[in-house]
Amino acid sequence: MLVERAEFAELDALAAHRQGLWERQRDYVAASSPLHRRAWGSAHPPRRLEDLAALPLIDKEMLRASQRAHPPFGDYLAAPAAAIARIHRTSGTTGTAMNLALSARDAHETAIVGGRAQAASGLGPGHRVVHCLNYRLWMGGFTDHLTLEATGATVIPFGVGESRLLIETIRELGVTAISCTPSYPAVLERVIAEHFPGLRPRDLGLRLGLFGGEAGLDDPAFRQRLESVWGFAVRNANYGVSDVFCNFAGQTEGDPDLHFMALDVLHPELIAAESGTALPWREGETGELVLTHLSRECQPLVRFRTGDIVTLTGLGRAACGRTAPRFRVVGRSDDMVVVRGINAFPTQIAAILNASPALSGEYRIVLEGRGPYDWLPVEAELAEKFGGSGPAGLAEEIAAAMKRALGLSARIALLPFGTLPRTAAKTRRVIRKERP
Repeated sequence: MLVERAEFAELDALAAHRQGLWERQRDYVAASSPLHRRAWGSAHPPRRLEDLAALPLIDKEMLRASQRAHPPFGDYLAAPAAAIARIHRTSGTTGTAMNLALSARDAHETAIVGGRAQAASGLGPGHRVVHCLNYRLWMGGFTDHLTLEATGATVIPFGVGESRLLIETIRELGVTAISCTPSYPAVLERVIAEHFPGLRPRDLGLRLGLFGGEAGLDDPAFRQRLESVWGFAVRNANYGVSDVFCNFAGQTEGDPDLHFMALDVLHPELIAAESGTALPWREGETGELVLTHLSRECQPLVRFRTGDIVTLTGLGRAACGRTAPRFRVVGRSDDMVVVRGINAFPTQIAAILNASPALSGEYRIVLEGRGPYDWLPVEAELAEKFGGSGPAGLAEEIAAAMKRALGLSARIALLPFGTLPRTAAKTRRVIRKERP
């Protein structure tokens, strides 16, 4: 069902392909997915893909409820159980972990689409890439490994933990690229400092850093620091939504925006996050990303709310020759904090913190109760050179910067360097605590 080099295809030709897939997929879902039939009620799935907004939205809680009532895969498993070729599980970062089923075709399409994103970021034949995500049930480990292989690169399946051995492996095997979360290099920097005297991160010879699984790479200061310390090109090469597609967007070598690499098998929409109202698909529009499978056997989804707030930055042919739509991720709707009516996302907070050389860049937002909030509580970690106390007035200076940039009041607690945890897995930036 894939189109070869779809990310470069003429959009008119691709539209006819997508329409044909949808006509088959809508009949398949209507016949095989009780969850969708319940959600749609008396509504009939439209013939034209452009009319998809007439159908109700599907959200994560509906999938969770389906799997609780019909374990282990939910009653949106549309294919026979014997068709399942591989099983994964979501990380459960934002709630109960979900069981994910892939047929052989689903897995193949996932690998090819993800490979497009990794290749656009510069990975290919001649590279040796070490993959440092969790290889257990999580989709990001083994599935992303296959996307890396799809580029023609040599892949080293390392996984998480054993950071000292990882440094030794990179040196011994002449590794040229690393695939991991954006927060993991900070862990490796401490390991290098403790166990490899005189070695600098850039001495490892890595040329390419491929990142995903966390926000933050849109912040120029954070990217520049990574590039300066490590000497590699930084790419957000691994944007995806586990329930839909493990990886379907990535940055190219010459463009900081994410390119939507799955237009031949995945239909995107924008909605207003609070109301669910459809928004125009046009440059400059910001809304929650909604996705529909056009070719999925095991767990097809129609109009699934991703929870990611994105801004469309480009349509049509890009400078690299790709026709893939371009976008930037603003934040997640479930990470959004409303302070006196102002919407704030962790990525915006990170951009302000990363601009200060007195801070390490590690932070978290610890919220008491469900809100509303009069001010934003931010715990920010000092840079290593400042030890246990930072420059006088630093907390007030950061709070003032947030007021200027975001229009909200913040209370900044400065923590000694090394206080906040570093991890190879996803780093949680928003911690919500229920009041007793």
